[in-house]
Amino acid sequence: MYNEEEALPALVSRLRPALDGTDVPYEVVAVDDGSADRTAELLEEFRKGWPELRIVKLRGNSGHQAALRAGLHSSVGAYVASIDADLQDPPEKIPEMLDLARAENLDIVYGVRTDRSTDSGFKRRTAGAYYWLMRRMVGKQVPAQAGDFRLLSREAVEALKALPDQHQVYRLLVPWLGFPSGQVTYHRDERVAGETKYPLSKMIRLAVDSITNFSAAPLRLATWLGVVSFVTCFVMIAVTLAVFLVGKTVPGWTSLFVAMLFLGGVQLICVGLLGEYIGRIYTAVQGRPTYFIGYDSAHGGAAKGAEAATEADAAAAAKRDRINAGV
Repeated sequence: MYNEEEALPALVSRLRPALDGTDVPYEVVAVDDGSADRTAELLEEFRKGWPELRIVKLRGNSGHQAALRAGLHSSVGAYVASIDADLQDPPEKIPEMLDLARAENLDIVYGVRTDRSTDSGFKRRTAGAYYWLMRRMVGKQVPAQAGDFRLLSREAVEALKALPDQHQVYRLLVPWLGFPSGQVTYHRDERVAGETKYPLSKMIRLAVDSITNFSAAPLRLATWLGVVSFVTCFVMIAVTLAVFLVGKTVPGWTSLFVAMLFLGGVQLICVGLLGEYIGRIYTAVQGRPTYFIGYDSAHGGAAKGAEAATEADAAAAAKRDRINAGV
């Protein structure tokens, strides 16, 4: 959650009854992604009357996928469900996900949106284009219209934690695992309160991360652009020679100028694509954590320096043993 003080009361009023109704031990890991409003303060107030609520506050705004990663790495349950705080995804579906996972021995249960009429036309079209492209690149195992509302088994979570990727995109990584999976469908509601924290710029960033993290197709595109450029220039050379041989030459500054612009544009595109991949290699070599935990209520409020500290904490291991039958 990020600046979700307006949505928190509604979230708690729906999430807690849904989880209490499962009749299994559970823990709610509320990841505050460096909110600047009263989100952290309200979480502390709710925690006084809800002992299952655990607060993990990041030191700064690290981004949606990094916050999701912090939640998965901090979780200790036998099953882990992830959900955003805006209530566009219904928490009442979590027990259904758990029942399906247990009944069919599944490691992954996706929440699939069957109705996005509450989204704008632009959002629906761009989302459709995104999933179409991801299915073309990664494979048909990527569920259409499945975001980050899902349930994972402990085995799936541990597999994700073992991956070395710096910029993880879970809506592609999870299907890539290939673990047994199922689906639960639902109607996507409007945001319960506040404004979206996922503007167009972040959507574009997600698309770029998805493409460059999971496919070398852009590099192949650069190769094909080079081939097209070469063929085009070859045709222009042939046409120029033919015109010269028939004696109908004219001042060629226009064609030359167009050819230079075309070649320059192709080269810049190719250099930019190479730069995207080199930048990710550089980031991976640096090995910097994607987030820093400043406060974790499960450890008496002690600050954690990085994600590795949470993973190694002995208290988390002990808690996992206590609730290994929970969510």
